[in-house]
Amino acid sequence: MRKVVIFSLLIFASCTKDKTTINQVAELSCGQCQFGLDSQAGCDLAVRIDEKAYFIEGFGIDDFGDAHNKTSGFCEVVRKGEVIGSIENNTFLASSIKMVD
Repeated sequence: MRKVVIFSLLIFASCTKDKTTINQVAELSCGQCQFGLDSQAGCDLAVRIDEKAYFIEGFGIDDFGDAHNKTSGFCEVVRKGEVIGSIENNTFLASSIKMVD
């Protein structure tokens, strides 16, 4: 019986997926205006990592200036930033964003 319990715990441990922390320079912009995401209404900050875009939780679209500024707004241009966080339920949970452009 003890072997069965230990074996079950090993299987369970190997099946659970650990959240991987992402720390990289990535593209940031409006998910709707620039990345074509349509699962939320209105303009929201998003990140593109490995060719896939995710809405960001933890930072807002106006946290880095006016989102509709013609030269630097996220609804108008795609910018680069160093992002730290993890992807969970198809959302990027950001703990840090530092613009690099």
